[in-house]
Amino acid sequence: MEQYLPLFSLLALVILFAALSFVASQLLGPRRPTAAKQAAYECGIVPEAEPVECFPVKFYLVAMAFIVLDVEIIFLYPFTVVLRDLAGYGLLAMGVFLVVALVPFGYLLSTGAVEWGPVRQVAERVGARVLRAAGMPGRDGLDPVRTSDRADHAVEEAA
Repeated sequence: MEQYLPLFSLLALVILFAALSFVASQLLGPRRPTAAKQAAYECGIVPEAEPVECFPVKFYLVAMAFIVLDVEIIFLYPFTVVLRDLAGYGLLAMGVFLVVALVPFGYLLSTGAVEWGPVRQVAERVGARVLRAAGMPGRDGLDPVRTSDRADHAVEEAA
């Protein structure tokens, strides 16, 4: 138990410092509330209007992909520490883990779920303009304006 004494001491000091900082800011800080201080803060930009109540599902997909990759990286750190001790079995286990973790990400990329925003819109506008000017029809009945027909097909199947 003695080996944990420095750790517990440091933890107690951290909690004490945080509590004292919070109390000192409440007691010593000036109170001058303004409308700007009460408004929601996002990226340093003053909001022009109230946010919409519903966010598109694409934000959710990006958040889920981030969480999957983040958890994967967290599990890679301990693996690198014990790599020599695990030998071939460790490589096999981590290979299976990487495949299982990257399959959903590959699916997102293949369906075009993360292809959105100004880049896609500009590509669609430019592509449509060029094809109209050249008088070229789409391939195999596909609309030449769309840059990601697979993503739209996946959305239609899901609905």
